[in-house]
Amino acid sequence: MRTALARTLSILGHPLLVLPAAALFVAAGTGLGRRQWLLAAVTLVLMASLIQGWSWWQVRRGHWQHVDASQRHERQGLNRFLLVLLAGGAGFFALVSPQPALSLGLACAAAIIAAGLLLASWLKLSLHAAFAMFSALLLWAMGPWPLAAGLAFTAAVAWSRWVLGRHHKRELVAGAAAGAIAGLAFWLILPRLA
Repeated sequence: MRTALARTLSILGHPLLVLPAAALFVAAGTGLGRRQWLLAAVTLVLMASLIQGWSWWQVRRGHWQHVDASQRHERQGLNRFLLVLLAGGAGFFALVSPQPALSLGLACAAAIIAAGLLLASWLKLSLHAAFAMFSALLLWAMGPWPLAAGLAFTAAVAWSRWVLGRHHKRELVAGAAAGAIAGLAFWLILPRLA
């Protein structure tokens, strides 16, 4: 039962689900028009599909054992791909959207990936914990209840990754710290871009 719950939380807390959901929630709350919101939704779904497709392609070619990218070389390849994709997405939204929130959010997400790459020699940064925390802090402006729910979800996701043996506690704490820094940076920088 405990393992099944941990697997479910780990899947629900996957960055490909958590970040787009939080980004669209924030975009809706920051005054994006319907057309801009739809463009954001389609682009985020396309980005998630590209990531998933690239991961499956690596498995099919025999370069990875599983789409989860658990091996060190798999994770580094995935993180480099994510960094390019997220930075490209940030640049795209900077050009096409009058609202800076999506571009800045993707840039902060790219910074989390960059931190994971830089720290890779010392620890396996938990991207699940990082993106869950980042997403939770994106909900800050929505009020105390969404923020509290996001923080509780972050704790549940971190617990799931620990129970499943995917990360040690220090990797989860480092991931949550990276996500917190990105989330705070988002809210400090956003008013200056408006």
